[in-house]
Amino acid sequence: MSNANAPLRESGAERPRLPWFGIPALVPFLKPFRRPMTLMVTLCLAGGCLDICLPLFQRYAIDHFITGETLDTLPAFIALYLLFITGSFVLNYGAFYYAFFMEMNVSLELRRAAFNHLQTLSFSFFNRNSVGYIHSRVMSDTERISSLVSWHVMEAVWTVIFMFGALAIMFGIHWKLALGVSLVLPVAAFVIVVFQRALFHVNRRIRELNSRITGDFNEGITGARTIKTLVAAGRICGDFRKDTREMKRTSILGMHFRSLFTASVSFASSLALAIVLWRGGLLSREGVMEIGTLSMFMSYAISMMEPFFWISSAVSELIAAQVNIERFSRLVNTASDVADTPDVIAKYGDAFHPKRENWEPLHGDVEFRDVSFRYPDGDETIFEHFDLKVPQGSSVALVGETGAGKSTLVNLVCRFFEPTAGQILIDGRDVRERSQLWLHSHIGYVLQTPYLFSGTVRENLLYGNPDATEEQIALAVKRVSADRVIARMGNGLDSQVGECGDLLSTGEKQLISFARAILADPRILVLDEATSSVDTVTEKMIQDAIGEVTRGRTSFVIAHRLSTIRSADMILVMKDGRVVERGTHGELMRARGYYHSLYTKQFELEAVKELS
Repeated sequence: MSNANAPLRESGAERPRLPWFGIPALVPFLKPFRRPMTLMVTLCLAGGCLDICLPLFQRYAIDHFITGETLDTLPAFIALYLLFITGSFVLNYGAFYYAFFMEMNVSLELRRAAFNHLQTLSFSFFNRNSVGYIHSRVMSDTERISSLVSWHVMEAVWTVIFMFGALAIMFGIHWKLALGVSLVLPVAAFVIVVFQRALFHVNRRIRELNSRITGDFNEGITGARTIKTLVAAGRICGDFRKDTREMKRTSILGMHFRSLFTASVSFASSLALAIVLWRGGLLSREGVMEIGTLSMFMSYAISMMEPFFWISSAVSELIAAQVNIERFSRLVNTASDVADTPDVIAKYGDAFHPKRENWEPLHGDVEFRDVSFRYPDGDETIFEHFDLKVPQGSSVALVGETGAGKSTLVNLVCRFFEPTAGQILIDGRDVRERSQLWLHSHIGYVLQTPYLFSGTVRENLLYGNPDATEEQIALAVKRVSADRVIARMGNGLDSQVGECGDLLSTGEKQLISFARAILADPRILVLDEATSSVDTVTEKMIQDAIGEVTRGRTSFVIAHRLSTIRSADMILVMKDGRVVERGTHGELMRARGYYHSLYTKQFELEAVKELS
């Protein structure tokens, strides 16, 4: 397994090449398709054998019907020839059908495996790798690989059987002339070896640049509003032009290599035809070889040019695909920073095969026991020997400046990250003793920046509880006053929210995401500055709802406005990754420390805004 701490982003340094072009790494994904692949190869072998025999018909026709000037066997010849070409059609059709079947299904299997694996990776993986790079692996790389194991395998089988079959027939008829034709094989092999290394490096660079350009596209589209407001279109377009120009230069260089490669193989293949024409012509003039046999040799020599052309193209594609296989393998073998142990999976199941019958109920006691933490891709320690006990049903407010460590603390509670040292206990047991899915199914998380999936309001709400009834949905939206937002929409719950919820305001998205969390009926509720994007009136409604929905539940509230957390059972005041104060609102105000300073300063700013 590769190290999850290492980013997948390509570097300029050469990585070790996979053995056998990385094909063994694909074996687990190809096993379900052994039968169609066997049928494809078998049909292609049979079709290749028939194709080998066609020049023999040409030889017979010339020597018997033209030179021999007799038509005695013409009906039988025509019948047999029609039988051969019909058989060739049927076999080629079957081979093409199964090649297409393999391409579609292998692509589906690879993308499913990659996408499912992405769902198991921790936040740190996505912090290190851009959407463009990941998208390129899931889509472009799998497409290239599926094409390799379908069409290129089929063509390789046909090429091998035709070349060796044709050589066997030629050696059986006239070994000296066949030996001259076979002299082109070492030349072609030498050309392949010479160009292989250059093509490998060029194709690797092309794939890297393609991933970077995909990332540029993604940032240009998803960040369109920010780009316009910052008037950064010129800079973004400049970066895009730089990457595409480099892509163009590298692609042209690769095309030069491929053109030289193909031309060299074509030249070597043409030598075979020249040898047949020269030596075979002399033998025919001397009466040693019949015209039909010479014509057959010429057909084989010309037909062998196609396999040589294919070899030049196939080797180039195989070299390029090695990069795709390497990148895909590195993705699906990336270990998550947060993973369940085999014993936990055996009892509780995983994210795709949960064993809910073994899940214990979650009550909500949370304890940090001597916890230290630093991010997998950082050196700075955020928490060190941190202890905290949160009884079931308590509300904990986290306050402090940006970067103080508030989100890190709740991410540890949710097990989005593992502590570097120490333990986090839920209901008295280490969270690592039970599955991530068990924990996450009991947590409701409302982000500061709400995210809605494309689709309707109803579909978004049902992500919180797929089995929710209409009454439960209506109650959830009413408790957070989202019913007022939905009522203003044209189709109510069936109204489209747009991509990422862009048809709604930030405050409206926040209300719906809040209702979605409530619908899940979580035992632990995390509100990450959930009211920072709503107006004062809406905030008051949500605060009233929070008081109701947090009753009996353990809740962690990251506070933007300190006036909203005065009723919290415990307030943790954080600064530079440390808890510098803790207590109730009244206790902290009486202590006149850091919290008192933050509260009074914010109160004064809000008073000034109201007066203005």
